Amino acid sequence: MTSLTPEPSRPDSKSARASITEEDPAKLHRYSSAPGVIDDVVQVIDHQAERRLCRRFDLRLLPILAFMYLFNSLDKGNLSNAETAGMSDDLHFKPGQYNLILSVFFIPYVIFAPPFAMLGKKFSPARVLPILMFSFGSFTLLSSATTNFSGMFALRWFLGMSEAAFFPLVIYYLTTFYRRGELARRLAIFYAASNIANAFSGLIAFGVFQIKHSSIPNWRYLFILEGSLTVLFSIFAFWYLPRSAETASFLSADEKALAHHRIQVDSSAVVNEAFNLRDACKIFAHPTTYVFLAIEICLGVPLQGVSLFMPQIIQRLGFPTVKTNLYTVAPNVTGAAMLLVLAFSSDFTRLRAPFIVLGFLLTFIGFMIYASINDVEQQIHVAYFATFMMTWGTSAPSVLLSTWYNNNVAHEGRRVLLTSIGVPFANLMGLVASNVFQAKDAPKYMPALITIATFGVCGAVLAGALGVYMFWDNKRRDRKEGVKIRAQDVPTERLRDGPSGDGFRWFI
Repeated sequence: MTSLTPEPSRPDSKSARASITEEDPAKLHRYSSAPGVIDDVVQVIDHQAERRLCRRFDLRLLPILAFMYLFNSLDKGNLSNAETAGMSDDLHFKPGQYNLILSVFFIPYVIFAPPFAMLGKKFSPARVLPILMFSFGSFTLLSSATTNFSGMFALRWFLGMSEAAFFPLVIYYLTTFYRRGELARRLAIFYAASNIANAFSGLIAFGVFQIKHSSIPNWRYLFILEGSLTVLFSIFAFWYLPRSAETASFLSADEKALAHHRIQVDSSAVVNEAFNLRDACKIFAHPTTYVFLAIEICLGVPLQGVSLFMPQIIQRLGFPTVKTNLYTVAPNVTGAAMLLVLAFSSDFTRLRAPFIVLGFLLTFIGFMIYASINDVEQQIHVAYFATFMMTWGTSAPSVLLSTWYNNNVAHEGRRVLLTSIGVPFANLMGLVASNVFQAKDAPKYMPALITIATFGVCGAVLAGALGVYMFWDNKRRDRKEGVKIRAQDVPTERLRDGPSGDGFRWFI
């Protein structure tokens, strides 16, 4: 039998550690703490076993989820590409109706996110996510057959409904496989698919719009192609994704036990806890919840503005329709690269707030540079560079903000509820973005640029202030309890009650 020997206590956490050897990684042990001292954190000493397990999750989960989100982003954002090819003229839209079609998406997106996320918690995201994907793929496919404003309006409503809980459920799903300090870079790899999707959307549109002498408008081919691929991939994902680490067929018994232990210690207070709405709603008793939601709102306006109107922003540079879609590729690709850089840096330093603030500031600077240019033909390189900064700044905060509050909520029910409200709140700001970009303000869109820049700087201030508060509160708790403890030294089972619980520390 494997011998378990406690290592000396660390002075900063005063906790006894259990050594788990490579021969028996599932064997766990705990030691009792003295009164008033934080419960001991069981550390898995066999880091090689952990790394092998994470690599298995990375290879099995991340590529599939990334492709799913890529199709999600394509189906949500292809309307702007279709618009550059004359969709409004072909469907005989009246002035303002294109903006209404953009706006209607976000109403069901917010309304249906919490109930669908709760269903995902109950029946497993591995089953609900592919069903949602099949639905929004089908509605995209049907969009190719619309003949008027009413038909497109109705389909955008159902598209918003079916996409509502997708991103929140993916975040929750990944928190059941990865530790808190491993989450940001995995979410970044997943979320980078959104930027790649925007880039691919431009490439696909560029290719589709080359079709000559077609019997139907080229923008309809865009919906047919992207909707069909989404539907087919959803069927594969339903069969492929594991419901949980404990039921994953590709893991051994020891690996399943190790996976459960990792999440119990450093992600969820109670792994696979049954959802209770009344208990989950206690998340709103904490004032920081409302600050997180306010930051989501500030994030949503620039995020949706860039996602929905990048083709129109670049169109101001004077490129024809085909090249306009092609020139959206580079900013979105570099946005994905910046997202990965900031997310990996955040996980390495175990800090979220500074990198969120940096992302907001990049957004603010990018929009202010673009707004300050009067003659883009004379300063076309500077104007195009500003579009790069826009995508750099909008990508990273979305991932890191979701990771930040998920890191600070160990209760699974509260975590999925907050995420299912916070993420749609950010997307609800598409209502603002889609209505500040008015055709009468083309080609410069000055009111829209100023509005988006303002939301960016407000987000930076709120995120910075919340980070400072968390740092100060951690120091206050250290002084009160007479022990210096880092957030990673506190097992998540002790964090179930949030800031009101003894031994709580913020993951800044």
